[in-house]
Amino acid sequence: MADENVQQNVNNAPQEDVGQLLKVRRQKLADLQAAGKDPFVITKFDQNYHTVDAVKAYEEQEREILKDYVEPVIDKPADDADNDTVAAYRAAVKEAYNTRRALLDAHPIEVKIAGRMLFKRVMGKASFANIQDLKGRIQIYVSKDGIGEESYADFKKSDIGDIFGVEGYVFRTMTGEVSVHATAMTLLSKSLQILPEKFHGLTDTDTRYRQRYTDLIVNPEVRDTFVKRSKIIKEIRNFLDGRGFMEVETPMLVSNAGGAAARPFETHYNALDEDVKLRISLELYLKRLIVGGLERVYEIGRVFRNEGVDTRHNPEFTLMELYQAYTDYYGMMELTESMFKYLAEKVCGTSIIKYGDIEIDFGKPFERLTMNEAIKKYAGIDFDTVDGDDAAKALAKEHHIEFEDRHKKGDIINLFFEEYCEKNLIQPTFIMDHPIEISPLTKKKPTDPTKVERFELFINTWEMCNAYSELNDPIDQRERFAAQDAAFAAGDEEANHTDEDFLNALEIGMPPTGGIGYGIDRLVMLLTDSPSIRDVLLFPTMRPLD
Repeated sequence: MADENVQQNVNNAPQEDVGQLLKVRRQKLADLQAAGKDPFVITKFDQNYHTVDAVKAYEEQEREILKDYVEPVIDKPADDADNDTVAAYRAAVKEAYNTRRALLDAHPIEVKIAGRMLFKRVMGKASFANIQDLKGRIQIYVSKDGIGEESYADFKKSDIGDIFGVEGYVFRTMTGEVSVHATAMTLLSKSLQILPEKFHGLTDTDTRYRQRYTDLIVNPEVRDTFVKRSKIIKEIRNFLDGRGFMEVETPMLVSNAGGAAARPFETHYNALDEDVKLRISLELYLKRLIVGGLERVYEIGRVFRNEGVDTRHNPEFTLMELYQAYTDYYGMMELTESMFKYLAEKVCGTSIIKYGDIEIDFGKPFERLTMNEAIKKYAGIDFDTVDGDDAAKALAKEHHIEFEDRHKKGDIINLFFEEYCEKNLIQPTFIMDHPIEISPLTKKKPTDPTKVERFELFINTWEMCNAYSELNDPIDQRERFAAQDAAFAAGDEEANHTDEDFLNALEIGMPPTGGIGYGIDRLVMLLTDSPSIRDVLLFPTMRPLD
């Protein structure tokens, strides 16, 4: 009896042995091609079930057919029972199984499934295999009588990793496993490489990220994460569609990369002989659409920031920004709180989720604190009573907070918040009313022009989104841009630059508007309990091997 499980136990084999096994696989392909059985000429296979759907259909039919069936009472023999008693027990169990089987086989569920073979056990004239598709795995019973002598001989020569189309009917084995009794096996693709074995072969995270295709095959939980990611984005669209938002697309290559504090990537547009940048946000084009009368717009797209890489940052990532005319940042808070609760319930099945050892409750009202209130709560300093830049810098020195000469009071407030507050914000918390110095595109608070109508949502110490009552005063906006140009000249490489076309749009007139940006990757991390952003990116940025 041959036993193969996930791969052919080559993880500890010498390199020359692995090379020989690869040659054997290529020779098997050559033999198939010479016999007119080239799998690569096959163009399609008509599936009618995925694995888990076949199991579900069988179990539903089984319940219906057996609802009036009375199971015979078969007493299990004692451990010290004699051989005749044990044999009689086994015969009775088999007879009961065959009775149930006959009832079910009279109404067979014919299936055509396709997937990758990850297990094979050959036992003479009959074999078992496991086939994995998008939704899961199912056991296949393959026999010479079932598929024919020639096909069975070919099947015995197959390798772990080969992709098959399987035709047959569903049944339950005596051990209770729902399986497919194969009546035809079609090799759809020959695997010429050896898959790593789950528990020993593909545990190095660097290799997993570089060879995500292999990671998805051997680690079902990874595949589940990306299926859930897709569902999260789908449900975001459903939620916004229900609120009348319109999805749009805006340019990725821009002459002026604004809307965020970040260094852009630069490239060259050959046709125009023009240097351009990859966008760092979606904001300025979406606001132009608000000016144009599209009152509720959003975009989900890739943005690019020429920054470092860590567990929460990747140079290219997925951002969603939305803008809604005739509302403010309080309207954005309501939308955000409602959407996060909706996503948790739709994707995770509950408004209370677990991230590591932490329980996060989206069902309760989110806490709201101004940035100065948060600093007062966690650092004991009331910046509302601190007068001017010099006093703020003196406090920073006293508390060993590093700053630059160009920093103003608002920058110092932000540094204190990052040092003392972020680490304490576990449950969903809106941090509001940021200093104007760090918010160049935001409306001033009418009651305090040193602050702006802005909030960030923090969960599990992470910033999850950033929202404003958008600045729609073109004169004020020009002054803010000028301050950003000055900051860039003073050495701030992440400062924005004046955007004349955007100012022209504001001069035409933009209504009062609420806007918000969400980091989709970080949201997926939270809802899938993933420790690193690379775990939720199919192909994260990696340092070249050479």
